[in-house]
Amino acid sequence: MRPATERDIRASFVNCTKGEAKRLAVPRDLAERPWDDLDFLGWRDPAAPDRAYLVTESGDGFVGVALRRAANAGRARRSMCSLCLTTHSGDGVSLMTARKAGKSGQLGNSVGAYLCADLACSLYLRGKKDAGPGGRLHESITLEEKVERAVGNLMGFLARVTKTA
Repeated sequence: MRPATERDIRASFVNCTKGEAKRLAVPRDLAERPWDDLDFLGWRDPAAPDRAYLVTESGDGFVGVALRRAANAGRARRSMCSLCLTTHSGDGVSLMTARKAGKSGQLGNSVGAYLCADLACSLYLRGKKDAGPGGRLHESITLEEKVERAVGNLMGFLARVTKTA
């Protein structure tokens, strides 16, 4: 992913108002992010743990979505992220919901997906972050194919967020 600025990030959100995008917490360490290893930028709001944000490249720009993290009821079982297919125990995977873009979202419609709670999917795929024992199952496909699959899963989720009909 190419580096994004705070301005790029705030302008990218498709499922919140400009005022909401202006007020959301953008990471302060953008210059230190491992951009070459990221397929998307994801972060949780440190002041509001139930809020998360995801921004990725799309065409010549960026697309961002604001997410809400559903409360986990102290689950001890393993769950799998629907983007990167990494498994985590406990609260390592969370149901994240995104208000749909446009009129549908204004009417309260949303879509959800089970995602790595820390939104570090790109780093788990590349082995830059450890998901613990059994977190990444051995696969016979290449890293490029895993990344392509994860990006395809992300684009499918974003399509559901932006679908107007």
